[in-house]
Amino acid sequence: MSELDRLSTEGVQPGLEDLNERPPAAIVDVLLAAEARVPAVLAAAAAQLGTAVEVVERGLRAGGRLIYVGAGTPGRLAALDAAECVPTFGVPPGLVVAVLAGGAEAAARAVEGAEDDAAAGAADLRTLAPGPADTVVGITASGRTPFVLGALGAARAAGAATIAIVNNPGSAAAAAADVAVELLTGPEVIAGSTRLTAGTSQKIALNVLSTAAMVRIGRTHGPWMIDVRATNQKLRRRAQRTLVQITGESEERVAEALRSTGGDTREALALLRARQPWSQCP
Repeated sequence: MSELDRLSTEGVQPGLEDLNERPPAAIVDVLLAAEARVPAVLAAAAAQLGTAVEVVERGLRAGGRLIYVGAGTPGRLAALDAAECVPTFGVPPGLVVAVLAGGAEAAARAVEGAEDDAAAGAADLRTLAPGPADTVVGITASGRTPFVLGALGAARAAGAATIAIVNNPGSAAAAAADVAVELLTGPEVIAGSTRLTAGTSQKIALNVLSTAAMVRIGRTHGPWMIDVRATNQKLRRRAQRTLVQITGESEERVAEALRSTGGDTREALALLRARQPWSQCP
């Protein structure tokens, strides 16, 4: 039996041999039942995630970056999270980045074989010139993807902090990282298709990791997004509602503050607070 054959994510869920013959509603039930296991999996890894957040926060406070590395589904999920950090938290492009096996084109279509190149993983990471303030997060369901292992090795050699997010226990990626987050989702409904339950767990873990770190470095005001520039109708309305809720000021005064700051929610909040008596400032 090969190493791949022993992976829990390559296993077969029992009792699904007749899956093709089941009606659509029954197949949906099976898939949803599998996804419903994910919250418990994440809860079991909560302490590991908390440690990972501390590592990312420390790096960001030191002026470093959050660098994701992945192949296939993990890489695409990483690219999605990195892209969303800019509009959600107002961070500059390049603070949160994703390195995908196969390059940018792999975000839209599969680049077969790219994940097997450890040297490419190391080389692609080195193009970002990682340093001691950076945190490199390798995401790999199997925990053994060569591209990710190569990148983690290059990150450690450069003095960067390393985190591995994996879906199998006792993996090479976990051993190669400073912090391991093990999301033990087990066999998929479609054996080996880790875009399913494993992918769901990875997406939530990345949401938690980046969001918690951004909250810790002050990129939100409690539960509100305040580093969003109101550049469209939805964002303008959200910014106005947020400032009304935080300050208790009228819609009119909030709208005036947003206009005077060019839609910068954080600056508008500072302006509104400056106009309030100290006792009224939340």
